[in-house]
Order: sequence, then structure tokens, then C-alpha cells
Amino acid sequence: MRKLRALWMRLRGMFAGAAAEDELSAELESHLQMHIEGNLRAGMTAEEARRQALIQLGGFEQSKQAYRERRGLPWLETLGQDLRFGMRVLRKSPGFTTIAVLTLALGIGANTTIFSIVNAVLLNPLPFPRAEQLVVLHERKPNFDHGSISYPNFLDWRQDNHTFSSMATSRGYYFSLTGAGPAEQLDGQFMTSDFFETLQVKPMLGRTFTRAEEQPGAAPVVLISQGLWQRKFGSSPDVLGKGISLEGRAYTIVGVIPASFHFSGGILPSRDVYMPMGQWANPSLTDRASGMGMRGIARLKPGVTIEQANADMERMTRDLELAYPAADKGIGAKLVPLKEQMVGDVRPFLLVLLVAVGLVLLIACVNVASLMLARSTGRMREFAVRTALGASRKRVIRQLLTESLLIAAAAGVLGLGLSVAGTHAGLKLLPEALPRGEEIGMDLHVLLFTMTVSLLAGVVFGWMPALKTSQADPQSALKEGGRGMSGIRHRAQSIFVAAEMALALVLLIGAGLMLRSLTRLWNVDPGFDPHQVLTFGYTLPPPLLHSSPDAVRAAYREFEERLTATPGVRAVSQSWGSLPMSDEDDEDMFWMAGQLKPADDSGMNWALTYVVGPNYLKLMKIPLRRGRFFNAHDDIRSPMVAVIDDAFAHKFFPNEDPIGKRIVLKSGAREVEIVGVVGHVKQWGLDTDDTYPLRAELYSPWMQAQDSFVQRAPSGISAVVQFNGSAANSSAAIRRAIGQMSNEQIIYDMQTMESLISDSLAQERFVMILLGTFAAVALLLASVGIYGVIAYVAGQRTQEIGVRMALGAQRTDVVRMVLLEGMRPALFGIVAGAVAAAGLTHFLMKMLYGVSPTDPLIFSGLALMLALVAVAACYLPARRAASVEPMQALRSE
Repeated sequence: MRKLRALWMRLRGMFAGAAAEDELSAELESHLQMHIEGNLRAGMTAEEARRQALIQLGGFEQSKQAYRERRGLPWLETLGQDLRFGMRVLRKSPGFTTIAVLTLALGIGANTTIFSIVNAVLLNPLPFPRAEQLVVLHERKPNFDHGSISYPNFLDWRQDNHTFSSMATSRGYYFSLTGAGPAEQLDGQFMTSDFFETLQVKPMLGRTFTRAEEQPGAAPVVLISQGLWQRKFGSSPDVLGKGISLEGRAYTIVGVIPASFHFSGGILPSRDVYMPMGQWANPSLTDRASGMGMRGIARLKPGVTIEQANADMERMTRDLELAYPAADKGIGAKLVPLKEQMVGDVRPFLLVLLVAVGLVLLIACVNVASLMLARSTGRMREFAVRTALGASRKRVIRQLLTESLLIAAAAGVLGLGLSVAGTHAGLKLLPEALPRGEEIGMDLHVLLFTMTVSLLAGVVFGWMPALKTSQADPQSALKEGGRGMSGIRHRAQSIFVAAEMALALVLLIGAGLMLRSLTRLWNVDPGFDPHQVLTFGYTLPPPLLHSSPDAVRAAYREFEERLTATPGVRAVSQSWGSLPMSDEDDEDMFWMAGQLKPADDSGMNWALTYVVGPNYLKLMKIPLRRGRFFNAHDDIRSPMVAVIDDAFAHKFFPNEDPIGKRIVLKSGAREVEIVGVVGHVKQWGLDTDDTYPLRAELYSPWMQAQDSFVQRAPSGISAVVQFNGSAANSSAAIRRAIGQMSNEQIIYDMQTMESLISDSLAQERFVMILLGTFAAVALLLASVGIYGVIAYVAGQRTQEIGVRMALGAQRTDVVRMVLLEGMRPALFGIVAGAVAAAGLTHFLMKMLYGVSPTDPLIFSGLALMLALVAVAACYLPARRAASVEPMQALRSE
């Protein structure tokens, strides 16, 4: 209670007005008079009596200050005084303040931008209840560590597991919406009934699916997205029970999924419609050996670790291998936390960027520290007077740090604004580069980060100038105007120059390595020519969904002929299965004709499959190595043929000619003859294709596809088109031509093959652009920093330069002297930066393609470039120093 009362009294005293101050002065004056009278009675003169009285009192102003400190909160009052004085000082130097704030704002803004990305992608939990319990399920297969799941295997997992509270699987699909205005392609998803329960996502209207609705033959029901509900049903609350026509079939709406259920990255993408898995009329759904592109998700029981769940999955896969050896021999399971699956391999890229922006901020701090140290020279008399009047060294340091923090606070606010603008611009330019991109933005964590970085930056760049300034001798400062500390300052600023050069070179080398790596990737031959090639998906009118296979084939022939006749179109090919450089891949197993069929799938060979038309090779410009490609005669009535690639031939026919050899495809147990060998296409990416175990590629003629396959094709197949002119004009012409064929025929996902390749390099391009930007900022700051330091040093040596020139020194001698003084710390920094970069760039090794992390060309070239920039930055002040007239320099102070 006593402490609270004392605190209250101090707070009252802190806000005491002029009356209290007058009362204090009157009381001290009365005490002073009492001492004076006593001294007079002791026989002292009046002057001596007052002097001794002041000594006895401890000084009039000192006594008042001691009383004020006991009466109020001195540290808070002092802080207020420092803030007011600091703002006055900064307002008097608008040029310095503007440069310091802008320099620091660049560093803080860059750090805030990257942290907002790291915060959203890596740090924030997923927006599901207890998201740490969610894991993604994969089947582990001979050629895939993260393979798709067999539906029968999933049903056994769901029934027999002991570690999951719920488990679900799903598979994306495209649906044609008709009967509600113009025909429209919808993104859909088949799923098991536990999907939304596993994620603990509740519909905003209605319900989710029941286990009975998951069974084949159940009544057709559908869940729709909030977006589709608003767009097609006007947000009507009585939408439940209404019908919607998909693929020419009527479905009953039973619920509406909220728009908040949205993710990028392909793991849990937002869809327009959701259907029970049993509604998928695909005969391969019940095939235990077929994955069908399904992915699973499960929720761990409380207290269960992912290691325990993996052990449980291993137990179940062993049991299934014993029960179904033909399909499940060698098949395992792999669990990945959902967040890790969504983030993928972007984590090291973001950490590299975080280090890079940290270096930018350090360069900015060093730059501002150098400016403050130079500026403090003009204030040496001010601080000498304050010290002579009783200010302690601690008090001087505190004042200078307060000014630094004011600059940092202003820079933090400006940097936050720059970060918001930069983040929005970056996501618009490269939206596909980052998972969880829609979650990136400002939140409390980002604001706290900005505040913390601003505070630390203020302390970092303000501490050394404050310390150096406080070490000045007041007498020397008053007599010499601050030049007594010039040697110490020159050494400190030389250190700053070396540090800036070293940090800038590390960033430049990192950006240079990424740029050269990306250039190497762009120059990699993908195995085809992507120029002037379009790809898109399309569906035939719903009535053809139930037509005979021959009718569907005829419709596709007509489609190809009509499209080929479109202005600007040079060649057309149907495409099914794998598509290079995309997420679309399809595989088949086979064995050599004349050999016994392997007892189980683990004994079979695998190949990527491409079902294409005769024009595919020509329009993609894939080289034909041997034999022939398909022609119009390769149809359902002719002998079955296939074409393989170099990788297939090298792996399965290493020392013989594969032309004329026969293989048996597991799908349909079809025996086909190899009639040609073509070049290998990089299906898995420019930089990763060589690392995949499955690279063998097998082409089949579209017109020899099985009837069961052809009957499913009208719901969605791809076309590849070679065009003349611009992609935009060709796209428009193709859309018009397809619209004229039928208003129920839908085209979707149109893009050029060049954009597919560009998208496959989105992460590398994103990192390269940001690293390049940060390196450019670092180069700018470093060049400005060294220029400022050399200009300051040359200014301090004006008299010395005048003396030298008066004694006969030439202007070239002065230029050489100043250049050498500036380049010495710059070269030291460049050497130190090269050594540091040689150690740090090894962390980039996994991100580089075809480039060594210590590439001598990059290191030497960028070091030379930075040295030339330093020479240019030093030359300007050196030339100015040499132009000074000797007599004018000698007269200057």
C-alpha cells in the first residue's frame, strides 16, 4: 500500500504545474537566504556568504533537479524531453532525415514482406480445428513414393486401422453443367463420406454425405460451393432438394460448402461441386491394382503420433499383401503431415529469402550508422557544451539513441506501407509460385515483427555513433570543432564500408547463381518445341456420354476436322493421359510378349502413357529416331501399334533394335507392336526429370483406344493445337469454332505449352526475382554508403589537402590519395564477402541446376563489378577534393 501511495505521489508530482515549480523555487530561496544570513553573522563578506551558501545547499539548480526526481518519474520526463528535442533536431535536418528514413524503410519493408510470406506459408497453422492431427495418405509403389490410392485398399484401411479417428479419399473431376443457362465446365470432386468430417468442415446449409450415399447405385446427390450457390441460385435458402444437371444426369443438392474451404496447391483445392465416390461410373474404381489418381486424408486420434500411425499402416499393408498378392505385393503406405504436404519444397526457398532480406537490413543499418557518424561531427560542440554543463555520458548516448529510434519508427511505418504494396504486386505477378498464397497478408504477427525489427534496427545503427560521439573530449571539441575525433571516426567508417561491400557481394553472388541456374534451365531441351502450341480440355455434348464407342470416335474425328479448318490452326491432335511439364500423368504396366505374365504387379514393367493422334509428333516437333509414328490407318480395325521413347528403348532394349518387338499392356491385356522410337520428353520438369525412376514413355494411337476408355472420354479429353500468329487470336478463334459446333460443348484450361514450362519454374523464378531485387537494393545502398563516407572524409581533410597542394602536390596526386583511402576498405570488404559467400552459397546447392555454388565466373565477375562501382563512388568525391583551391582550403576551418 505504501508503494502504491508513493507511485501515486510521483505521478501527481510529474504533472505538477507552474505553481508547484514557483513554490519549490521560493522554498529553496528561503533556505538559501537562511544560509547567507548565517554566513554574514560569521563575518563573511556578502559575496563570499552567498558562494558558501550555494555550496552548502548543493547548488540551486542541482537541488531543484534532485527534488524533481524525488517528486515525479524522472526517466519518463527525460524520455519526453529527449523525444521532443530529437524531433526538433530531425526537423532541422530534413535532407539527412529523409535519406535515413528511406534507406531504413527499404530494409524494413523487404523484411516485413518476406516475413509475411513465411508467416502465412510456414508459421500459421492450417485453418482447421486441431490441424496438427491431419495427415495425407499415399500409396508407396515401385516407381512412386507418393502414389495414388487404390479405392479397395482405402476401404480396407478405413475399416481396419487403429490410429485414425476418421479417414477419407477424393479425386478431382470435371463436370459439364447444362440446363442452367449456357453450358459450363465445373471443377468437381468425388469423395468418400468422411471427407468433410475428417477436416471438421461444416456446410453452411444442409448436410454432408452419408455412408449409404457413398455406395454404388445410391441416389445421385451433390454438394455445391457457396460460389456456385450465389452464382446459379442467387443465394436462395431453399436450394436444398433442388436438382442440377451434371453430365446430362440430374443430381439433388443436399448441402452448400462455405467459401472459406479454399486452398491452393492441389491438395485440398476449392471445387464447384462435390459428389460421393460411388457416383463415379468408372469400372476401374473397384480394381485393387488401380490408383485412379486418388489422394487420401486422415485425422490422427488424440495422443497418436505419426510414427505410430505409420506402424499401423505398415501392419495393414502387410496384411493386404498376403490377402491380395497379385495387386498389393510391394505396395506400402506413406503418411505426410497435411501442412508439410501443402508447403512442399518451398521451405528452403523462403529461408534463403529471409536470410537475404536480413542482409539488406544490415546494409541499410550500416549505411544509416555511417550517415549518423558523419553528421555527429557537426554536433560535437553541442555535446561538448552539454557535457561541460553536467550531462553524463549515459545521458548523451540516450539522447542519440532516442533520435535513432525516432528514425527507425518512421522507417517502420513507411516500410510497412511498402511491404503491403510489394506483397500485393508480387502475388499478382507470381500467384502460382507459393502455396497458401491467398493467406498472405498483414496480421498481428507481422505487425509485431515490424515493430521488433524497427526497434532493433534503431539500436543497431544508433549504438556505435552514439558511443563514438560520447567518447569525445569536451575541451578538444570546443577548441577544434570535433576534428580531434576524426581518426577514430575514419576507422569506424572504414569498417562500415568494408561491411557494406561484404554483405552486398554475398547478395549479388546469391542472385547471380540463381539467375545463371534459371538461364541454364530455360536452355534445357524439354524434348519438344513449345512455341506456338496450345493445349486445352474440352467435353462433347452430354447426349454423347451414352452413345456407342463408334459414335464417340466419329464425333472426335469431326471435332478434329472442324478445328483444323479454323483460321490460324495448323495441326490438331487429341491427347489423353500424360501431358509434358504438367500435373497430368498416366501410367500402364506391361510385360514382354512371348514371356509368361508376371504373377503379380510388382513383377511388371512400368511406362508413362500418352494416347495421342497422328499429328502429335509433328505439332510438338518431337524428333523421330527410328521407324514411324502413327497415321490415319492406325484405327480400331488395324493391328495394335505403339511408339516408345529413347529412355524406354535404352532400359528395356539396351542392345537391340526395338522396332518390331511386341509387348503386352496390362490395361485390356492388349499385345502391341513397337513401330517407332522418338526422343524423350521431360515429363517431370526441366530440372527433375532425370531424377525420377519412371522415365520410359509409351505412345498409343487415340483411334485404337479401347471401347471402355472411349465411352468415358466425352466427359473430358485434351487437345493439342499448333497455331499461327498470336496465342490470344488463336484462342479466340478456337473458342468461336467450338461454340459453333454445339452450345453444350465446353472448352476449359486453355494455355500455351510455353506457359506450362514457365509455371514449372515458378518457384525458381520467384526466388531469382526477389534475390535480384534485394541484390540491386544492396548494391545501391553500398555505393551510396561508400560515396558518403569518402565525401565526408575528403571534407574533413580539406586543410590537409590545401597544405599538400600548396607544397606542390598535383591534382592527380590528391585524386589517387582519396581513391586509395576509399578503395582499401572496399577491397577488404570484397575479399571478406567472397570468402563468406563461398561458405554460404553451399546452402543453395539443392536449388541450383548446372551451376556450382562456387562458380568462379560468377564470383570473379560480380566481385569485379562491385569493385568498379566502388571506384566510381570514390572517384566523384576524390575529384571534388582535388578541385579545391589551396588558399581557400587553408582559410577554411
